[in-house]
Amino acid sequence: MLSRIITYAFTLLLAGNSTKVFSQSAVKSPKIKTIIIDAGHGGTDQGAKGSYSTEAQITLQLALRLDTLLRAELPDTRFVMTRTTDIYHHVREKANIANKESGDLFVCIHVNAAPPKKTVTGYKSVAYYKGKGSKRKKLYKKVPIYKTSPNPAHGTSTYVWAADRADEKTKGIIEDERYESSAEVMDIPDVNSPEAIIKARLWSQKFFKNSVRLASLIETEFTAIGRKSQGVLQRNHMGIWVLQATNMPAVLIETGFITNKEEEDYLNSEVGQTEMTRAIANAVINYKILIDGK
Repeated sequence: MLSRIITYAFTLLLAGNSTKVFSQSAVKSPKIKTIIIDAGHGGTDQGAKGSYSTEAQITLQLALRLDTLLRAELPDTRFVMTRTTDIYHHVREKANIANKESGDLFVCIHVNAAPPKKTVTGYKSVAYYKGKGSKRKKLYKKVPIYKTSPNPAHGTSTYVWAADRADEKTKGIIEDERYESSAEVMDIPDVNSPEAIIKARLWSQKFFKNSVRLASLIETEFTAIGRKSQGVLQRNHMGIWVLQATNMPAVLIETGFITNKEEEDYLNSEVGQTEMTRAIANAVINYKILIDGK
């Protein structure tokens, strides 16, 4: 009888331990714990200007809406906004905020602009003089007459830091203690070793891949709501500091052209802001599900 009791108790103990092990292994620690939301421009830097609004105004409105949406749907995720009012932050400061807050994802919201379109409507004669003294002569030349009109450019695009400019990103990753001894890419504890530089470059490549993933999800969502997408673009001809200096996957979203009256109206409207923030939120949530493996 005693042996049966001992056997039964031991079986219960094993069952309890196995249940505990199963529950621990079944719950994965999320990789995306902190998301940084950046409203482009602000304060003394209002960015691009439309006929009645500015880029800084629109980006802040969209960022605040996005923050509210994501907090409600991802309650276990931490969100940090670089600004919640119309204040100025240098782009270096924005990147520093993201890094100091240990962000796992950086989402930057901007509004695009295009210069006025110039067309030649005719020519006019303009006098000019050649020579000096008695040899001075009055001559004429034809110069074009231009007419300017609003640029019809429209649509969305999402930028990532270019793959061929990874060295700039690598420098920041080397100095970030979060990646000093992580075995996810390579288990190398010495940040000053040549191997650490290789590891940092691998992290940079990983960030590039995940940035493209999120950017593709965002543009897909924009297309789904009827927006024209100019696609996922790389900035390598002219750097964007918040993409270069953030030690995490990062995207910069151009939500439309403020210089196009139709798009300016859309981005200032309740419908437009609701649709755009919903689309970005969907992409971020799907990205988190993809990376966290849930």
